Amino acid sequence: MLLEDVLIVDPVDGEYVGTIEFDKKVEKIVRSNKTHYNSIIMPAFVDPHIHGIMGIDTIASSSNDFQKFKEYEALEGVFLFFPTTVTCTLEKLNDISNNLPDGLKLHIEGPFISEERKGAHNEKYIINPPKNISELEKYIPIEKIGIITIAPEKENFLYFADSCNEKGIRISLGHSNANFETAKMAYEKGYKRITHFPNALSPMHHRDLNMVGAGFYFDFIVEIIADGIHSAPEFVDLVYKIKGADKIILVTDSISATGLKDGDYLLGDLPVKVVDGIARLSNGTIAGSTLRFSQALKNFQKFTKCTLQELAKVTSYNACKDLGLDCGRIAEGKDAKFVQLDNELNILKTWNY
Repeated sequence: MLLEDVLIVDPVDGEYVGTIEFDKKVEKIVRSNKTHYNSIIMPAFVDPHIHGIMGIDTIASSSNDFQKFKEYEALEGVFLFFPTTVTCTLEKLNDISNNLPDGLKLHIEGPFISEERKGAHNEKYIINPPKNISELEKYIPIEKIGIITIAPEKENFLYFADSCNEKGIRISLGHSNANFETAKMAYEKGYKRITHFPNALSPMHHRDLNMVGAGFYFDFIVEIIADGIHSAPEFVDLVYKIKGADKIILVTDSISATGLKDGDYLLGDLPVKVVDGIARLSNGTIAGSTLRFSQALKNFQKFTKCTLQELAKVTSYNACKDLGLDCGRIAEGKDAKFVQLDNELNILKTWNY
């Protein structure tokens, strides 16, 4: 198959007009001196933090639901996503994993989080992590876990995180009330990823930078929800200006209400009301988002005025690197996983070989 006279956007090689010849892999790329192009080709997207979409919720999904989940995400240009749980019992994690199809891994957000920074998580299920991932393995197979969000101040944090690391599970710091010293400890021990920064984290203060300040101060890679609700557009731009595009992973954190009308929904077992597209608990706490990935990339570009090359980093390449995956590129020999867009960044087609 050929894509001729397209603007190829690669996170490493940059932006240039050319022709792509591909089947399941990119077989040949021919650069052109032309300036006119028919459409934009970017690496297909990765969403490592998504609770649901179009009435589907990770916490309650059947095998058939997960298949539909994949279909909906493909329409958003997403070739890889991590269905994300909310805090629940370990027995419930077992039920979810039994329905998870091959090729998908979970992002387990909770139950190893801070009560003070729980956000839209049910406090009654919050617990300390065990000393070893083998205790969690009694409920869910290791190979079905991709990422675990955990508060670094929790008892047994280092024991548990180290045992996860040995098994190739990515640890992300989040829903944490930790002070700066605790955040520094986690960073220096090698745990350098933060979940939906700066949400559900101890806020920065000039006498204690806490988790948010540590996120800026150290070389953490951070998830960002670019919906203009979880963080003001100017804050998203601030993160981009301080940390740069290499240290940002765009996520949606979307819930089952995404793509549906305002109304009453559930996040886990907590009731959520969506008004004007904003999801909240009864106490006003923001409860995930209704952000589609196709809108997230437009928002990020609008908020930051980043280049398309930088956009390819935050929407795909950085997440792939963070997870140790050899993808997120448009280069010869790489899998043909890319998205075709128009000049307004509307998705025209997704390839996922």
